Amino acid sequence: MKIRKFLSLFLVAVVGGLTAYGINYYFGEKNIQKSAELNNILPVNNIQESIVTTLPDFTIAAEKTLNAVVHVKTTYTQQNIGQPSIQDFFFGNPFGGGSPYGQRMPQMASGSGVIISGDGYIVTNNHVVENAKDIEIVLNDNRTYNAKLIGRDPATDIALVKIEAKDLPTVTYGNSDNLKVGEWVLAVGNPFNLTSTVTAGIVSAKERNINLLRQKQKYAIESFIQTDAAVNPGNSGGALVNTKGELVGINTAIASQTGSYTGYSFAVPVTIVKKVVSDLKEFGTVQRALLGVNIKDVDAKLADELNMDKPKGVYIVNVNKGSAAEDAGLEEGDIVIKINNTTIEKSSELQENISRFSPGDKIDVWVLRDNKTKKFLVELKNSLGTTDVVNKNIVDVLGASFVELSDNKKEKLGIKNGVEVADLQAGKLMAAGVRNGFIITHINRKEVSSPKEIEKILKNIHGGVYVQGIYPDGNIAYYAFGME
Repeated sequence: MKIRKFLSLFLVAVVGGLTAYGINYYFGEKNIQKSAELNNILPVNNIQESIVTTLPDFTIAAEKTLNAVVHVKTTYTQQNIGQPSIQDFFFGNPFGGGSPYGQRMPQMASGSGVIISGDGYIVTNNHVVENAKDIEIVLNDNRTYNAKLIGRDPATDIALVKIEAKDLPTVTYGNSDNLKVGEWVLAVGNPFNLTSTVTAGIVSAKERNINLLRQKQKYAIESFIQTDAAVNPGNSGGALVNTKGELVGINTAIASQTGSYTGYSFAVPVTIVKKVVSDLKEFGTVQRALLGVNIKDVDAKLADELNMDKPKGVYIVNVNKGSAAEDAGLEEGDIVIKINNTTIEKSSELQENISRFSPGDKIDVWVLRDNKTKKFLVELKNSLGTTDVVNKNIVDVLGASFVELSDNKKEKLGIKNGVEVADLQAGKLMAAGVRNGFIITHINRKEVSSPKEIEKILKNIHGGVYVQGIYPDGNIAYYAFGME
């Protein structure tokens, strides 16, 4: 009896113990798992493969570029310190200091440049060397050279200088067309006189028009690469390179209210740089091709007015008389949608694409006219209205472009011939007092009826030039200057 009672109690104890253990195991494991989940700790069999993001290696690009980016120092004689200059606007006065308004004294400024050939050709910004009396180049190894100005192009803000040296390190041209928004890039230059400085960022936008050059240049080409790589005073003319160390742009400007970097910088694409540099080396001036139209982007409002499904292309506001566009049959109201095989979405893209060609080149221009696609073969012209090579003296010395007069304008002014000054910049005409819109009727008492005649008359003149003409308001004026 006692044994039976003992066995019964033992059996009850065993069952109770096993039951308690089972309950504790079940709820204990649940609590442990729940606690682990709350702390983001999961069992090993629930861990998913992690995604590892690796930043690009910038060291190779920096090593390829640093020794080929130079410090450009310039001296400006008798510049009025009290008045702001274009140098101040782009890269400030890195040497600090100041002077009373109107005081005249030598001034220095600095920027950057990129060696593009082993024999000493260096590309920089036009505003870095514009009007400079002396140009000094300091290499990354501290060797110093005096540089000769080969040529400059205010319309793209690119200039070419040369030093007498051999076997210099160079930066290889890349392809800015292949750049993608979000791609990593490096800016290399000399901000605040801090030589050999490298900063990194991404491409924020392409074909950006910021209306910077157009303030002074009618035919300015603005299709900047926008980045968030830090660029400061002194970086102007420096290199923008991809992660392979290839040149994709020349750093030119910053968007800033303070004069220092505040988030965005802009570079001239290398596709434009290559064409400008090639022309400056061969001709001393850019052989700029012009389509001969005034344009604007097609926005939502204009697209609605034109009954378009969506905004696209570039709207031709008007076609210039005697231009390549007029000769080819383009008309006001046409919408340019493609140049050769390149789709055109905005004005800056059209400008950049045309800038790659030379006068005399023939291109296919695709337009929308009455919602129908048409193709025109256009032979591009220069600023003088011809396909000839432009003489450096005519463009750079006179500092102007010219447009033939319409018959209506001749009749209104009571003249039978004349050529209008359409784009007046720094040069002989401006220095003589000529204003935009002036119509040249005679040069050295010879009648002028076309831009080509201006070039022909002035090509062989080495002394004084006597210009006669009339303004649109009817005032007759006379100007004189020397060609040398």
